[in-house]
Amino acid sequence: MAERLLVKGSVVVTMDDGKVIHDGAVAIEGNRIAAVGKSGDVEKNFKADEVIEEPKSIIMPGIVCAHTHLYGIALRGAALNIKPPSDFTQILQRIWWPLDERLTNEEAYSTALAASIEFLLSGTTTFADTYSAPNGIEGSLDAIARAVNEVGIRGVLSFEATERRSREEGLRGLKENERFLKKKDKGRAMGMISLHASFTITDDLIAKALQLQEKTGAPITIHVSEGPGDLYHNLERYGKRTVERLRDTGLLSPKAVLAHCVHLNDEELKILAETGAWVAHNPMSNMLNAVGVARIPDMLSLGVNVALGNDGYVFDMFENIRSAFLLHRVARRDPTVIPPRKALELATIDAARAYGLNDLGALKPGYRADVIVLRPQMAATPYTGDIHAWIVNGVKGGDVRTVIVDGEVVVWDRKLTKVDIREAEQRVLKTHERLWERLRDMGEAVEPLRMQ
Repeated sequence: MAERLLVKGSVVVTMDDGKVIHDGAVAIEGNRIAAVGKSGDVEKNFKADEVIEEPKSIIMPGIVCAHTHLYGIALRGAALNIKPPSDFTQILQRIWWPLDERLTNEEAYSTALAASIEFLLSGTTTFADTYSAPNGIEGSLDAIARAVNEVGIRGVLSFEATERRSREEGLRGLKENERFLKKKDKGRAMGMISLHASFTITDDLIAKALQLQEKTGAPITIHVSEGPGDLYHNLERYGKRTVERLRDTGLLSPKAVLAHCVHLNDEELKILAETGAWVAHNPMSNMLNAVGVARIPDMLSLGVNVALGNDGYVFDMFENIRSAFLLHRVARRDPTVIPPRKALELATIDAARAYGLNDLGALKPGYRADVIVLRPQMAATPYTGDIHAWIVNGVKGGDVRTVIVDGEVVVWDRKLTKVDIREAEQRVLKTHERLWERLRDMGEAVEPLRMQ
């Protein structure tokens, strides 16, 4: 790995207050960005050991996915022997929860390996993951971290604590998060705290999670009002809407990331703005599960912190960026909502800040050197207009040529540098073929909904 690396391109999109530099360059020293500017100016003051230059290329920060489930990749194309779900609660009961029960640490590793590879090859350099496997809790985050470090991506990892089967299971989930947070050498993996959703956890588990957060300083994440069942549960059990209950437990803060937040009213949006809590928006997953459209334009107008995730569905984040950009236009019948630059910020600097990674998500001196080089297959128009719109409307994950994480080139000319993709593919397929065998009995029993 070159200690001093220079990356040159037709245009540098910094995501630093919208600054765009034509005929630009990014200088990297070690794992930090040393300089960003015009190529000639940067080269005068920076002697590089290696130069990366791609004609007609766009240089920008690595994409940050604010919410994912890496193990979701195991369901791609699966033919399940189940009665088709008719709403989101049945999707959980008939698909996700039975899958969770069949996962072991072997699948934790293999799904993380496959998803990390897809993320990296399409320009995502950092993700926040929540994992669930009631029969494979202990050590699961180590298995995921092993895949993360083999590929060379950056991951914020957690186990999804839930009490839907027992109180003891919820405590075991929290302990796995605590164990991993305390682990010294995690490489490019980091820890956080995860709770499943308010309808599967008690206030007592929330209190214990907040005690762990106070002790470790880690961010905390939870699914919030993804489907209407979460809202109805809190109204019936507590006489409060979901966000109201979470506020009253003390969970909401700038160190809390709330995934989805589809079924919120005006008062809940105001609470999010007042507390500084983050919303991880997952438009493609919300469309897949037919849960509704989150009120992202309203959130942004109120000053709510919003970032973009994929919820474990499509791992090309450029598709997710484009979906966020388009969905709210058609939902509002308003072509002015969520401008292109904001759509990109949701998946770069905003998503990084959601997890306290304040030196990621932008190309700025002193920031960590997470950089991607895009070369569209066809540069049909010049980059001299609105480059943010050019990226949102015209770029896909397959246009990513080079990926740098922490100053290390981990993708070069569309090829992984740390992992043999064919060997990884063989390992993953063998594991997932065995998993699919275990999934064949999924239609025989449905886990009843035990709301806490």
